[in-house]
Amino acid sequence: MALKFISAEEAATYVKHGDNIGFSGFTAAGSPKVVAQEIAKIAEAEHEKGNPFKLGLFTGASSGDTLDGALSRANAVRFRTPYQSNKDLRAAINSHESHYFDYHLSQLAQDMRYGFLGKVNVAIIEAADVSEEGEIVLTSAVGISPTVCQLADIIIIELNKNQPKELRGFHDIYLPLDPPHRREIPIYKPSDRVGSPVVKVDPKKIVGVVETNLTDNVSPFSPLDETTLKLGENTANFLAAELKAGRIPKEFLPIQSGVGNIANAVLFGLGHNPEIPAFEMYTEVIQDAVVELIKNGQCKFASGCSLTLSDPVMKEVYENLEFYRDKFVLRNQEITNNPEVVRRLGLITINTALEADIFGNINSTHVVGTKMMNGIGGSGDFTRNAYMSIFVTPSIAKGGAISSFVPMAAHVDHNEHSVKIIITENGVADLRGKSPIQRAHEIIENCVHPQYQQLLWDYLELGQKGHTPQNLMACMAFHTQFTKTGDMRTVDWNEFI
Repeated sequence: MALKFISAEEAATYVKHGDNIGFSGFTAAGSPKVVAQEIAKIAEAEHEKGNPFKLGLFTGASSGDTLDGALSRANAVRFRTPYQSNKDLRAAINSHESHYFDYHLSQLAQDMRYGFLGKVNVAIIEAADVSEEGEIVLTSAVGISPTVCQLADIIIIELNKNQPKELRGFHDIYLPLDPPHRREIPIYKPSDRVGSPVVKVDPKKIVGVVETNLTDNVSPFSPLDETTLKLGENTANFLAAELKAGRIPKEFLPIQSGVGNIANAVLFGLGHNPEIPAFEMYTEVIQDAVVELIKNGQCKFASGCSLTLSDPVMKEVYENLEFYRDKFVLRNQEITNNPEVVRRLGLITINTALEADIFGNINSTHVVGTKMMNGIGGSGDFTRNAYMSIFVTPSIAKGGAISSFVPMAAHVDHNEHSVKIIITENGVADLRGKSPIQRAHEIIENCVHPQYQQLLWDYLELGQKGHTPQNLMACMAFHTQFTKTGDMRTVDWNEFI
């Protein structure tokens, strides 16, 4: 069946008000670049006429501004899942203009197949190559593309000439059977391949191919500063000590790391600690720091869901694909984040906390307990099934006006039962085998910023008698004070008791 090449404008006309759209990509990597912008123009035109035009959006994780940003600014988002990081979409979510339901990334695709989340009308997929037989070579990410292609009534392809056809072979597409027919996922080391290099679809579902030639436009990470360097150093030193103590096997274990400046600093610390042996990664996002570790021989192999690389680093990788061909594999997030595989491989998981309380509960998502930042992403998939779960965070934010450690987390994404280690630039709190009061002492002594230590020691003295000594009159004082004055340091406990 011959492929039909169409314009982005024509492709957008296949999308109707009320449709649910499944997009490729995971972060800006692999996200469609042009069709969503044309859909946004249709939405704006319909709104000017007084007509409704809103869509349900399924993606792998966050996306580029050409998707989330364009559709949010056009007020075209009815609902969105599972993870986002766009400022315009975030504003729409927090004002309730768009509904957002946060989701563990490993569960989204299967729950879509189970029919829990409604129909998928259209899939919009970025590809490096597509054949008349319906074989799609994805680009720099996989996300939920295999599932949305399976479920959608029609498929629109963005064929990106900036993405080389030679990416064929970098992907490992594996969809587990749905219960009650599911079998084990036969991945026993990060480099195992168990699926297909392409997404296979009925070619009759492909209604059009739109040609593009655009980069993912991923920004480079901020330079490491004193805080992030120390945070990375503390993490590496802790893991080196665990290795020496025999609590990590001498072969070491695969690493999972979140994405962003802090995760980048942690990877830098691991790569520059001579006591950490060369390791493998089984993670979501392969970022710039991983490429550097691979080039230096400090990372032997990286399995992920996306190559979220700044444009200069992506260009370098694409110019040296044969070097990286046996060092990377890209999988769908249902597999990269799968709890079965995470537990089997024994991952050391390292994720970032937005806020933690002194008893070890982690808030990854909500600022002051109410405003959505980005979402839980895959941190829950990894944390709950890790060999060793680590959360990292700077101890303060906004020049000290915010403490990352509070008496009671205003929102809990990872409770105390799942969190084993917390690390800041100040030190390490090892929470394994400790009661709530012991955890509080460990965290305040080792992780809390000096500006807040005495405040939190004083709070413990106010605690009600019981297993977890909270004071329900005062436990939200940090948040209340920040809302009132913009500075948590101004808390006066006498006002709350």
